[in-house]
Amino acid sequence: MKTLKFKLYQHKRNRYLKRIINAAGVIYNHCIALHKRYYRMWGKHLRSAKLQSHIAKLRKRNPFWQSLGSQAVQDICQRIEKAYQLFFKHNKKGVRPPGFKKVKKYKSFTLKQAGYKFLGGNRVKIGHRVYQFWKSRDIEGTVKTLTIKRTPLGELFMVVVVDNVSQAEIEVKTGKIAGFDFGLKTFLTCSDGTKIESPQFFKQSLNAIKKASRQHSKKLKSSSNRERARKNLVRKYEDISHRRRDWFWKLAHELTDKFDVLCFETLNLKGMQRLWGRKISDLAFGEFLQILKWIAKKKKKRVVFIDQWYPSTKTCSGCGHVLEELDLSIREWRCPSCQSVNGRDENASRNICAVGASTVGLGDIRLAMPAIAV
Repeated sequence: MKTLKFKLYQHKRNRYLKRIINAAGVIYNHCIALHKRYYRMWGKHLRSAKLQSHIAKLRKRNPFWQSLGSQAVQDICQRIEKAYQLFFKHNKKGVRPPGFKKVKKYKSFTLKQAGYKFLGGNRVKIGHRVYQFWKSRDIEGTVKTLTIKRTPLGELFMVVVVDNVSQAEIEVKTGKIAGFDFGLKTFLTCSDGTKIESPQFFKQSLNAIKKASRQHSKKLKSSSNRERARKNLVRKYEDISHRRRDWFWKLAHELTDKFDVLCFETLNLKGMQRLWGRKISDLAFGEFLQILKWIAKKKKKRVVFIDQWYPSTKTCSGCGHVLEELDLSIREWRCPSCQSVNGRDENASRNICAVGASTVGLGDIRLAMPAIAV
């Protein structure tokens, strides 16, 4: 599977797509209300098939709902069903059930087999109308789904999921393995000694964000000036997101070109976010790992995650001695066994590399023994 994203041309006919998205939001909220009412009355979960048949009867009497295709309605019911299954499975971990959404903030609708047709060039027919999009690349393979998404700025994007895509990447073997330690001051510390500093895009634009937020809060509610200020604030956030994501893609390509096996430590990012808040969100390490795994799979490279509880920082990379305690403020420490001076991040990256190498059957397995003992 491969996902392609295209931006639709700005045109007055786009209001029909926005009207369909609003209809999807109304149907979504109605389905959530039915789930809650059904549980109050019968104490049971409303099944997706029963909900779909009920919504199909209601659509026949509501012309506004008929603007949304039947398959898009089925997709809404199925997504709600998946959200409830996730809630029933992980409710003890803090996962919440799906709730109501504001219609004007509802984002998208999805069409599967029917409801759209690609015409020649950069044109696509959705419903009874033809729309144009910026065709930045060719659509190769079988189209599985087509999703129309609305951004907070009111722009429309077309997201196409295709199957049977030919892999054009050339497999290049470097024979190198490396471990990486994620840090707050340094984004990544490599086991070969190199350090990758994070640009911290949100921190760079914090003054501009504060200024735009103050301007937005001063404007009169429901006024055109407030809407203009809101869009200005959204543009600031989107600029940060785009710059960070572009940097992630370039860094992921650079690392996968240099190493064949990349080892990382499994981190509790939600717990770290509760401790350090905005800084963890600005670094966005989870988003980077998603991009890295996708590129590594495409280039036939391997990403290894070691155990979350392995003491990579407290273990001496030279002799394997494990400290009982190591405060976060200590950046260097001397091993009481071999008397070697270990930098906190450099030592952790070397241990992560050793444990990752033993996991995939490379390197000296004896260096990874403390991970079994602890």
